Amino acid sequence: MKTLTVVPLCVLVILCLSSGSEASSALDLLRETAVSWAGGSLPCGGWDCECAFRRQQGCCCAAKPLFDLEEAIFMRMVGLWDGLSRLNNQVQEVTAGSRIAFTATMLPTARCLGPFTSNMSISYQSVSLNQGSGYNPALGTFTAPHAGLYSFSFTAYSRVGDADRLYQKVQLLMNGQVIASSWEDNREDSEDCSTQTVLLQLRRGCQVYVELLSGRQLCGDAQGNNAFSGYLLYPSTEE
Repeated sequence: MKTLTVVPLCVLVILCLSSGSEASSALDLLRETAVSWAGGSLPCGGWDCECAFRRQQGCCCAAKPLFDLEEAIFMRMVGLWDGLSRLNNQVQEVTAGSRIAFTATMLPTARCLGPFTSNMSISYQSVSLNQGSGYNPALGTFTAPHAGLYSFSFTAYSRVGDADRLYQKVQLLMNGQVIASSWEDNREDSEDCSTQTVLLQLRRGCQVYVELLSGRQLCGDAQGNNAFSGYLLYPSTEE
């Protein structure tokens, strides 16, 4: 009975303090609350009564759940951003230094290179491209800046000129191991040219170069036809 007497008293106080449209709004709010109330705690147990009855009706019940949802979404976005940053770092590690390519030719000369008493690394000193700085023109050696699959090509050109016959042999080596070669030995041709292309899986620091075999020579290359080039097809994580 005590509860029943308190409710009419609250209604009377609100009606006394309100007039006109305000009293009508207050009655509508009390009516909706009474209809939805099934006993026990008030609907939306976390109601801020000060807010619900005097300021912004309708939003106060959802304020805390919305805040919690906003916080959860924000933390999720932070987690996704961290994941994207880690993935980006991994991609950069894999593709670091992926722009690796070089092209070099022998300096034009009408004279002969060789013959020598031992195999001699050919120094292709006219460099037109050296991305990644892997090629050393002084030594004629390419040192892999990054592990990966590489493509290499070399062209051997010789013209008899002052020599009595074509007598050339050059070979491509990786870390001292012969990979491919090109040779010519006859008295009938006065000029000869050949090109070899190979694919090599290299570790970082592997060296690739072309050498002229002992007793052989390259002659009459007045236009820099003897060439050595290479490039990285795709990198690998194996160092």
